[in-house]
Amino acid sequence: MLNYILYILLPSYIVLASQFKWFGIAGRATWEAFVPFYNIWVNLRFLKKPWYWILLFFLPGVNIMMLMVISVNTATAFNKRSMTDGLFAALLPFVFFPMIASKEDLKFVGSVDREIHKKSALREWGEAIVFAIVAASIIRTYFMEAFTIPTPSMEKTLLVGDFLFVSKLHYGPKVPNTPLSFPFAHHTLPATTSTPSYLEWMKLPYHRLPGFTDVDRYDVVVFNFPEGDTIIVGKDNPSYYQQVRDLSAPLYNLAIQKNAKLDWENFDGRSRKSLLTQKEWRVRPLDKREHYIKRCVGIPGDTIMIKNAKLFVNGEASPDFPEMQYSYLVESQTLLNPKRVKEDFNVRIQDQAPERGTGRKIWPLTEEMKEKMESQSYIQQLTMKADLPLDRARILESNKVAGNVFPNSRNNTWTENDYGPLWIPKAGSQVGLTLQNLPIYRRIIEVYEGNELKVKEGKIFINGAEASTYTFQMDYFFMMGDNRHSSLDSRFWGFVPENHVVGKAVFVWLSLDEDLSLTEGKIRWSSMFSLIE
Repeated sequence: MLNYILYILLPSYIVLASQFKWFGIAGRATWEAFVPFYNIWVNLRFLKKPWYWILLFFLPGVNIMMLMVISVNTATAFNKRSMTDGLFAALLPFVFFPMIASKEDLKFVGSVDREIHKKSALREWGEAIVFAIVAASIIRTYFMEAFTIPTPSMEKTLLVGDFLFVSKLHYGPKVPNTPLSFPFAHHTLPATTSTPSYLEWMKLPYHRLPGFTDVDRYDVVVFNFPEGDTIIVGKDNPSYYQQVRDLSAPLYNLAIQKNAKLDWENFDGRSRKSLLTQKEWRVRPLDKREHYIKRCVGIPGDTIMIKNAKLFVNGEASPDFPEMQYSYLVESQTLLNPKRVKEDFNVRIQDQAPERGTGRKIWPLTEEMKEKMESQSYIQQLTMKADLPLDRARILESNKVAGNVFPNSRNNTWTENDYGPLWIPKAGSQVGLTLQNLPIYRRIIEVYEGNELKVKEGKIFINGAEASTYTFQMDYFFMMGDNRHSSLDSRFWGFVPENHVVGKAVFVWLSLDEDLSLTEGKIRWSSMFSLIE
């Protein structure tokens, strides 16, 4: 909270408290320059600017831009009107204002009389762009933001190439953690591949403004990727943590061949060291982690279980959403043309590649697509991926080796199709801690809620004290993609903390089909302006 208060007060003090001399020249009492926010109101009065501009200083991510705007206008009111003066005042006000205030010939001339001094076209455009950026930043940060669907994890509910609006108001907008950021860029500067778009000189704690509702079960939610805190520069997918698990798997296999000890902690430690010494890596702040979009299938306090790919929440079967997909083995009498399959059954061309290592065709299908395909005489058989014994055995063995399914414990036999039961933590709830369930809660305790956790001689210590229980500070959620066999979701990396939730997906405003050529038309008219359910 102290950081937040200092951040709010900083703009008014950086500029206005340094120019108490100016207040006297402008006909005001010099003491007024030292009163936070009141000094801004006074400055706006002698600049003849709207009083409500002061409200923008309460919006992190916007108030720095407003500081720049007021700085330029203040310089102009004291007859510093060149382009150089404007840039100096906007970018280095804490240097510009004290330097100019020391001059004896300083005069207050007031705001520019536009009847006499016409703005240049460059100035007109510059001011219009600045205020457009301010207005758009307010909307994007606190009301609604545009997103694009880059992967098929939510097909056919949301399609690759869908452009959608996400409401920040439903769950309450988050105050930016890193407010010093390039406008409209997420974590990387435009036209670069790895240059950060933000500065971490000022960090704000997590704070969410009031919203209309809580996250409800089965909402489609945008959130910051929980495993996106640490990235390997140039290769942030798969996540750093998955890369560690992948590097550890060959060490496991080698240990089995040599009948050696299966020391996973040592394997993971060697893998982490290898990655962090050989590759460039970076830690991203919470609000600059990659955005994911999934369906919230479990809210705080729920218990989820997956049996043969079917989801159960608190012991009851979850509804099958109309556009939800499962992957099926497709056996046909004839060779199927990818473009024809796209036209007849709406299977993306990119999804028609053979299953890796087997040559079999495994396609994602909704129930409607499956029934339509089964009615064709040339289709011999459709078998859900979860019902394939060999496939299930292979996945199970892979998960035992690489720990790819959360909680990523190598002695865990859960798979993406047979998972749980798993209880979802709720703020204020207490859980008993054992060495067996610690992998489920360890990341919450250490990373999300900032405690020091150690295991010594079979005992668990939190912040130096032995612990047999833990009380959760935040709510957590379990997210899954509607494309159930082609989604990297909570089954693989775990819970989504409440401070990672960004907003609720509300409607699609544009949809472009990347499968089609330009001559055939790329706009999917049927998806445009559709509500997301």
